[in-house]
Amino acid sequence: MLKISIKSYFSIAISKVVLKLSKTLFKGGTNFPGRVALKLDKNILKTVAKNYKIILITGTNGKTTTTNMIYNMLKDSGINVITNNTGANMLPGIVSCFIDHFKFGKKQLEQKFAVIETDEANVSLVTKFVTPEYITVTNLFRDQLDRYGEVYTTLNKILEGLKKVPFSTLVLNGDESLLGDLDLPNKSVYYGFNCSLNNETKIDLNADAKFCKKCKTPYKYNYLTYNHLGSFYCEGCGYKRPNLKYSVEEIKELTAEGSYVVIDSKEYYINQPGTYNIYNALCAYSISRELDLDKDIIFNSLKSQKSSFGRQESINIDGKEVKIILVKNPAGYDQAIDTISLDKRNINLAVLLNDNYADGRDVSWIWDVKFENLTSLNVDKVMVGGIRQFDMAVRLKIAGLPYKEFTVCENYDCLLNEIQSCHSEIVYILATYTSMIEFRKYLFSKNYINKFW
Repeated sequence: MLKISIKSYFSIAISKVVLKLSKTLFKGGTNFPGRVALKLDKNILKTVAKNYKIILITGTNGKTTTTNMIYNMLKDSGINVITNNTGANMLPGIVSCFIDHFKFGKKQLEQKFAVIETDEANVSLVTKFVTPEYITVTNLFRDQLDRYGEVYTTLNKILEGLKKVPFSTLVLNGDESLLGDLDLPNKSVYYGFNCSLNNETKIDLNADAKFCKKCKTPYKYNYLTYNHLGSFYCEGCGYKRPNLKYSVEEIKELTAEGSYVVIDSKEYYINQPGTYNIYNALCAYSISRELDLDKDIIFNSLKSQKSSFGRQESINIDGKEVKIILVKNPAGYDQAIDTISLDKRNINLAVLLNDNYADGRDVSWIWDVKFENLTSLNVDKVMVGGIRQFDMAVRLKIAGLPYKEFTVCENYDCLLNEIQSCHSEIVYILATYTSMIEFRKYLFSKNYINKFW
């Protein structure tokens, strides 16, 4: 039995009431109950997370998808597991997740896992109270420039949290040059690509982390996967990619629906398209193998993995297949465009750009996205929306898309009408975080989706 203080008891009890009201009245509310709990007991996370083996996922891109993949693999293995799968990844949202699953007076189970997505700047807030069994860092890209600045700021925020938990095992993307040789006492395991996608060895001008983190010499590559990820080495000081324990050995096929790849001599189908989702799957695979999960369970889990909450989520709108893809920085946006490019049908495209705090106020990053690659696609209609819709419209015009055929949507009623009138049946929506949340909320109100959170 878990003994708790009176203060913790009331913190949990009141927060559970708030959580119940939030779910009933507002169909969501994943952060506010956690804020209430922390106000009443600032150490509450230590109490509610005490009997869990925690797997913490952080990094710039891929956190939510990787979290869901790991969660599904554990669940499919018959393991008792919880997760914050809606992407509420700051401390209050994480506290809400644990409180939601906390049971008063119940005997704690022997094996209980929590797969927790964590915002990069919140890693140190979480590791102040808990020591995860595993911590994985997916990648580091420029993101929310007004909040993080360059990638080294993001790295330092993560390192601040890792230094508090020297006994956690780190599962790291070995193709990410910023994550090699971290000078930490933790056991470190690396995953990455041991094959080339397109024989590309020259890094793009706008790529992140182009210079050696030790001596500032430009990196060389045996091959690149995307942006600055790949088999890197430095001719100046000899720093190079660490040895990989888990690797993608061959890309069999890339389609608009998913990818066939070989990981550690076994072929897998990843039921989500794009190179970035191969990385997400490989990360989830690596964690699962560290936990000694059965490879057949991993195989079936990846094969049946469903898209979630705006991450290539597919919604039927009056016979139209609408795919919502969250985009928030140049690296992820380029990958989204490359993934859409695998679809050879006539498509429709909606591009939504917001500049709320959760998106990042600075939208200058859209000029680093390779929107020019969209001009080679069979695009029937281009719809533009969001708070910064005119900034995006100008960017797409400069990229070479037929601006005279743009539809600027002032609100979601307009966007829905435009989607309903599309001639071809596939619509891709590229949306920044708050525009994705807002449009999903709108679709929920119109009964196009059954569950908002």
